[in-house]
Amino acid sequence: MKKLQMLAALMLMSAGSYAQKLPADSIFAQFYKATGGKNLWDGIKSYNLKRSYSASAATPYDAVITASIPDQSIHKNKTIMKRSFVYTVKGDQGWIKVPIGQKVDVKDLSQAEQQNMRLEMYDNLAPFIDYKNRGLIATTVGTETLNGVQVNQVELQGKGVKYNLYFDAKTGLLVRQKESQAGVETTTDLSDYAKSAYGISYPTKLVELTSTDKKPVTIKSALTVNEQVGVDLFKR
Repeated sequence: MKKLQMLAALMLMSAGSYAQKLPADSIFAQFYKATGGKNLWDGIKSYNLKRSYSASAATPYDAVITASIPDQSIHKNKTIMKRSFVYTVKGDQGWIKVPIGQKVDVKDLSQAEQQNMRLEMYDNLAPFIDYKNRGLIATTVGTETLNGVQVNQVELQGKGVKYNLYFDAKTGLLVRQKESQAGVETTTDLSDYAKSAYGISYPTKLVELTSTDKKPVTIKSALTVNEQVGVDLFKR
């Protein structure tokens, strides 16, 4: 009798755990709903992201990132100590412009660098956007407690990259992202969500920590969506 009671208890516990394990698409849907609605997210064609980066014992720098999703193009102007380094990926090509004195040297980006930027095109908004068509697989890991808050964890995996995404179970917002790529793990905590003029909400503060550097970097962000993208940005 005791064995039967123990077995029944274990079955109930297992059933309860299973019931709490939401499908990944349901968790993503909660995020979209909490941040403006799926229709608005589906309407994003381009975006401009202004970011400032700061860390202890390191030189702060700024970046302006512009992306056109239908064209699969992304442009990043990184300014450090008044010098601008410009990274661009357009279609199947990628290059960097490096200031050397009064001139600018243009070099091809490696295939790995180009792939990183193509991922960043989506990561800057949400890494699970259109994930199925991009060849990624999403799996719910389960629920856990993060900084005193219950979260739903989803693993998102594709060729050469894996994400572990943590969503606040109550608000639906993405609060932590771990990206593993080429042996490096980058953990980013996202907070201070604000509504853009376009209507979607996004995290205005990110704290990023890599397994190699191990020094937290604080990132402040300002997002605009579907503004006209200058074609000159994507000229080599």
